[in-house]
Amino acid sequence: MKKVFKANLPLGFKASAVACGLKKSGKLDLALLYSELPALASAQFTTNSIIAAPLIISKKHLRTAKRFQAILVNSGNANCFTGKTGLSDAQATVEFTARELGLKKNSVLINSTGIIGRRLNISKIKLAMPKLVRGLTVEGINAAKNAILTTDTFSKEVTIDLQIGKCPVKICAIAKGAGMVAPHMATMLCFILTDARIGQNVLDKALKSAVADSFNCITVDGCMSTNDTVMMLANGASGNKMILKGKDLQNFSTALNTVCLDLAKMVVCDAEGATKFIQIDVTQARNDAEAKGVALEIANSLLFKTAVFGENPNFGRVASAVGASGFKIKETQLQIKLGSLKGKTVKLSVKLLRGQGKARVFTSDLTPEYIKINAEYN
Repeated sequence: MKKVFKANLPLGFKASAVACGLKKSGKLDLALLYSELPALASAQFTTNSIIAAPLIISKKHLRTAKRFQAILVNSGNANCFTGKTGLSDAQATVEFTARELGLKKNSVLINSTGIIGRRLNISKIKLAMPKLVRGLTVEGINAAKNAILTTDTFSKEVTIDLQIGKCPVKICAIAKGAGMVAPHMATMLCFILTDARIGQNVLDKALKSAVADSFNCITVDGCMSTNDTVMMLANGASGNKMILKGKDLQNFSTALNTVCLDLAKMVVCDAEGATKFIQIDVTQARNDAEAKGVALEIANSLLFKTAVFGENPNFGRVASAVGASGFKIKETQLQIKLGSLKGKTVKLSVKLLRGQGKARVFTSDLTPEYIKINAEYN
């Protein structure tokens, strides 16, 4: 397995991006990911009960179609909390894309990110669509990875090459995310492309597992968004023997887990205003669920996060968060070890002395810059 922190498209995929005018800055804001072959798709979405129009459309397509060839993503506008009009606008963007590519409408998946509560300017998307489609190239992923960003300060990308039998297989992923990050799922968009041949059920299980141990183990501010999506296409262009079980599945899952965890860590590293990357390990819990619950309670504690920013080793912030987690943990069962606060990476170890459960989550410190960024975000 070979990993690079670059976006190198697998066989049969192309991408492109344009600035269609959704962002006031004039930066790239519309991306298209395209598979020359009909591909299997799998996705994980936010569990927020208020969800954006593009998620409603994409979920419907995933239920009604078996193969997909395009993912359209716009940044600068979330198309959420926009009612029936927003839903019509989302459907229209699907139609523009499908018509220009010569595809069936339900073979197109869509995503949006940005401001909530404002109508999406679909006329700008429609005007840009011919140029977007004409620009599809293998190298276009380098523009697409930037077109999905909002408050991010850097693009998030990783590619893994692995061997399935005698066939080389590639997994490439890009993501965005910096604020409104909390399970389930962490606020972000992630698009994973692979040329592997794999069964649908196997793909669904592999992605769900990878997300559980990565994007659902990070938090920046405890705020869950409305547009969170991890979406994956597998077009089978590598020609490998179908991945269904055994060593091939193990190798593929390991690579996919690595991709998702690397991107999840990048999201935390790019957290709005952050100066510290924090790793929290909870061990000796009654079970893994308890360990994860305690870890996330600590990770979302504003007092703990601000103490880390101030490089103040206040163990009381950790102890109070553990006690507030909802699990009846006694003082005699709690051991806390906090590493140095001076560097950019801070490690916290919490032992509960009551079982074999364990969990690892990642978070950031909370700084005045975070407040400034979000106070001005509109």
